[in-house]
Amino acid sequence: MSKTAPKLKCVLITGATDGLGKAAALLLAERGYRVFAAGRSAEKRTELDALARERNLPLRTLTLDVCDDASVQQAVREVLAKAGSIDVLINNAGVNYTAMVEDLTMEHWRRQFETNFFGALRVTRAVLPHMRERRRGRIVMMSSVSGLVTAPTQGAYSASKHALEALANALRMESYSFGIDVVLIEPGYIISGIQKASAELSKTYFDKRQASAYAGLYERFFTNVNESRAKSKTTPEDCARVICKAIEARRPKPRYGVTQLATFVKWSKRLLSDSALDGILRRRYGIVREH
Repeated sequence: MSKTAPKLKCVLITGATDGLGKAAALLLAERGYRVFAAGRSAEKRTELDALARERNLPLRTLTLDVCDDASVQQAVREVLAKAGSIDVLINNAGVNYTAMVEDLTMEHWRRQFETNFFGALRVTRAVLPHMRERRRGRIVMMSSVSGLVTAPTQGAYSASKHALEALANALRMESYSFGIDVVLIEPGYIISGIQKASAELSKTYFDKRQASAYAGLYERFFTNVNESRAKSKTTPEDCARVICKAIEARRPKPRYGVTQLATFVKWSKRLLSDSALDGILRRRYGIVREH
């Protein structure tokens, strides 16, 4: 019996014009999937369309803002009109506001969740009725190791990924009888476009970090994370191959980790107590109690 799922042919990917989403879009198109790569940037969509034409790939881009109901509904209608089905949805669009819980404004907390959580929910709800009617489909949620553990300055991002994990857990149960599989992808450190975007979104907090009560912790976090990223050998293309594996598996696992960090975190969560994990993180970031 074949271990792959060859009937899953049409793929819609959000946040697909850069980073992990773009790598997944190109790999899946190279493997013969009909890919609709969605994004907000007209410039990046034009570049990806040109690349697809150059390589003669079955890939086209479309406008989709996961934070806008009308944009999501229009994009889903467009894909269904052109392809007749959506076999795979990859919820990849995401942002990262980096700041301490106390420093981050409520507006930025809301924006964090609007994209990472409500955006994924909005697109999923638009696609689910179609998948239910056809009694098949696969929904891939791009989570993170931050959906399992939380580092300082990552409270908002990590909270949105924890919420995404819970959403996927519920959907995995609710959609099972309709032949729909729900899978979480949990990458660790991978150099991609999200780092530059995060730096731009978080510039206000970075520039004012010396005036923060958490100035020292900001410095230790940025030093640590930059060193960890520099050591990471995992590429967006590596992550794309894991996504492809999750799509093509006849019986996909609920979660797929990407990078050695993801494997370490998974086993740490299983084997260590919360107190032990807290101790590891405190030592990593030089966090001590002040008297």
